[in-house]
Amino acid sequence: MRTLILSDIHANLTALMTVLADAATFDQVWCLGDVIGYGPNPNECIECIQNLPGIQCIKGNHDAAIIGDIDVRAFNYEARASLAWLDSELSLKNRQWLANRPERLVLEDMTLVHGSPRNPVWEYILDKRSALENMAAFETTICLVGHTHIPSIYHQESEDGMTAKVHHLTPGEHFSIESKSIINPGSVGQPRDHNPKASYMIFDDCTDEWLYKRVSYNIREVQEQIIALGLPERHASRLTVGW
Repeated sequence: MRTLILSDIHANLTALMTVLADAATFDQVWCLGDVIGYGPNPNECIECIQNLPGIQCIKGNHDAAIIGDIDVRAFNYEARASLAWLDSELSLKNRQWLANRPERLVLEDMTLVHGSPRNPVWEYILDKRSALENMAAFETTICLVGHTHIPSIYHQESEDGMTAKVHHLTPGEHFSIESKSIINPGSVGQPRDHNPKASYMIFDDCTDEWLYKRVSYNIREVQEQIIALGLPERHASRLTVGW
């Protein structure tokens, strides 16, 4: 079975549709949260995600904020501005769908969270130290996370040591996991690793093989939509450079 793994779509429908077309054949989809926030198409992205085959979707920090689970004052000014606009745009049906998303899912030998296994919605795993501290917080072999918008893999090799493979994944690379690991597929709708292409992964459980991919999409189209809606300009400009 081929599983498409997505995270941090951030209301970028153009990027999402491009990823779905590029991924082509998949049997199920795991979404690691933050379907909304920043971008111009929150309702459309939620409705698209809902209809994907075998969809399993967890709650991200932006998803949590719009339903009142997180105080919006915890966000920076531009993110708050986006959330304020979103509050008036999001349909009741889609708001309820977000409210029903779990913060954590365990599917076979994988744990799915948005931030980290010890703080599923909010903590960032950005370095070896934070990854190592989180290894004891999940019992499966693999924990899938999002939130940082940076594709990365952290491997634990021993009780007191860990090697990390961070920011060195090559688009189109196939890889296997042989030890306890934390994997981040990167962001579909707002990459922050200085690569503007939408990021995603595919896992094939028949071969135990992973595929990391990037795909170009029409960034200018999304930028024009963001500006036309009066959303913060930075949410548009940063798409060009992936930061």
